[in-house]
Amino acid sequence: RMNSLRTTMLMAALTILLMMDGSVLGGRSGMFLAFVIAFAMNFGAYWFSDKLILRMTGARELGDNEGIELRHMVAQLAQRAQMPMPKVYVIEDATPNAFATGRDPEHGVVAVTTGITHILDKDELAGVIAHELAHIKNRDTLISAISATMAGAISMIADMFRWMTIFGGNDEDAPNPIAMIALSIITPLAATLIHMGISRSREFIADAGGAEINGNPLALANALRKLERGAQASQLHTNPATASLYIINPFSGGGLMSWFSTHPPTAERIARLEALANKR
Repeated sequence: RMNSLRTTMLMAALTILLMMDGSVLGGRSGMFLAFVIAFAMNFGAYWFSDKLILRMTGARELGDNEGIELRHMVAQLAQRAQMPMPKVYVIEDATPNAFATGRDPEHGVVAVTTGITHILDKDELAGVIAHELAHIKNRDTLISAISATMAGAISMIADMFRWMTIFGGNDEDAPNPIAMIALSIITPLAATLIHMGISRSREFIADAGGAEINGNPLALANALRKLERGAQASQLHTNPATASLYIINPFSGGGLMSWFSTHPPTAERIARLEALANKR
């Protein structure tokens, strides 16, 4: 519940940032323009983000005679989760990882790399698949797409600020140039941090939901350990824009970079899953 509340608050903060930027840019008309931009971007994200993501990651749908055991596992877990069977895609990459996409459970997609089946046993792979099904069931893929597009809209408006400051001249009615420069720097940074915070909160929810679907929190905990080592050993060949989708961040970083991480610390995720197992 706390993570769901946190997501709601962060989404509200993104909306406030967007409206504030629009207001500074052009008063009420600027706020309306910001709303129109956000609506258009979110409309595109709702209908086309899954297709774009699959293309960006190089994922392809499994053929009728491919991955029979994997598809059977996905079907069983989807039935247990009381949701439609998602399509199953594969990414030809030795680095172990997985993600889900689709705007709702009726259009869900689970994608795994070829490398994930080489390092996880059957129980661990089931834990990962259940995690991805939880993302689809909770519509996290849609929430992530909307938060990302809102952050993008805020960055777009910030770019407008910069150009207005440069070419605005000495118009007395123009906003204070110092305030505009500050907003052009601060708001995109804040929007990025908020988007990352939403992504991290949804990962905790999907971990708990996946453990519930699979009935084995330790299987997912063990899988996360192996996937973390795999991500550190070799880098996944993917577009950085898709990093938040994967079960383990394919791009590691410490220090200040942890503030911009799309995922919570793996050790914390494992600790929460072990705590869930101890309650059973």
